Amino acid sequence: MTIVLYSYRRCPYAMRARMALRYSGVEYEHREISLRNKPQSLLLLSPKGTVPVLCVDGRVLEQSLDIMYWALAQSDPDGWLRFDESIAHAWIEKNDGPFKTLLDQYKYPNRYPELKQTEVLKQLQEMMLKPMEAALAKEAYLMGDRISWVDIAIFPFIRQFSMVDAKVFENLPVPHLKQWLLRLLETPLFNAVMDKHPTWVE
Repeated sequence: MTIVLYSYRRCPYAMRARMALRYSGVEYEHREISLRNKPQSLLLLSPKGTVPVLCVDGRVLEQSLDIMYWALAQSDPDGWLRFDESIAHAWIEKNDGPFKTLLDQYKYPNRYPELKQTEVLKQLQEMMLKPMEAALAKEAYLMGDRISWVDIAIFPFIRQFSMVDAKVFENLPVPHLKQWLLRLLETPLFNAVMDKHPTWVE
């Protein structure tokens, strides 16, 4: 089976795809792209030109969640998928929808001069951080006492948020969320998928 992943190291969507692939033990060819000079082979497979894109024997998966599901269908040794689907998807829809929109507004204030950053930060907390804090105050992970695909899917975006302004994040009253983030940052799984790769050249 020929498996190729087009990826970009710092992209949160690519991170969660790489983590799922690594966890499932799938071996693949890693093609690190340059966002400023995207390879033609990527654009031919996926004209939208975003990563991750996984090609499996000619089949193209263009969405990070589809790549996660495919990887976990190959192997899910710790039962990442064995959780309530409706609750799981509610978290994902919130993260990939309104939270991601607010995160972009927070991360790139110059693009949104009409918005007040204090208000964006407040909305981020109400939308995602406070609900996560409440859940993590009860259990170690978002779906219970063990890690799930939901934690892996959301974690790269919380990591990105925490890095926009480290001092602001440090002062937020979300101690359980910070512990959860630190646990995931320290996992061998995350560190293994953050190795630097040279830009792939066709």
